[in-house]
Amino acid sequence: MTAQEILNSEDFKRCEAFHGHVCPGLSLGYQATKLAMNWLKERRAEDEELVAVVETDACSADAVQVLTGCTFGKGNFIFKDYGKMALTLFSRKSGQGVRVSLRDGAFKPDEEHMALIQKIISGQATEADREAFQKRHFQRTCDVLETPADQMFMVTGIKTELPARARIEPSELCARCGEPTMPSKMEIIGQEKLCRGCVENSHNSVL
Repeated sequence: MTAQEILNSEDFKRCEAFHGHVCPGLSLGYQATKLAMNWLKERRAEDEELVAVVETDACSADAVQVLTGCTFGKGNFIFKDYGKMALTLFSRKSGQGVRVSLRDGAFKPDEEHMALIQKIISGQATEADREAFQKRHFQRTCDVLETPADQMFMVTGIKTELPARARIEPSELCARCGEPTMPSKMEIIGQEKLCRGCVENSHNSVL
């Protein structure tokens, strides 16, 4: 498929609507997710049939949520803050998993593109700069969509224990702030059972 055909597809339009705009990062997420789903021979999850683990909180993660049906709210979308363009997808039905990660040099920085981004971030961009950025940004997006996914990403099959299903448990009150909290997310400090927010605040106050 051409980039324009993908941009006009229902799947990509749903990703765009969820993310808010079209960009190279969203396109990388789209390509990686499609590759992982095809490898597993899976369809979008309605419940917890799939589990997605992303290693970045950048634009690509939104395409993963839309295409896989894995979300934070269902407990089958897991974020690991590794700063990598990588996705691991598990199928509870087959017990198989696959990790898709960006190849070295597959998405090289574009000096002109990066310079325009910095101008916009710093507030120094002219109208001509903004127009040039939009044009280059779109071209970078098309470049991603027109590159075969297996040329951009490494694919590794994974056999491991599947992540546990999402927990549903009655809340307990944090001994310090008094807010209802999942017991499995609480820590015992001294004689108190505290939410992680209060534990974090305690550490910060010590520092």
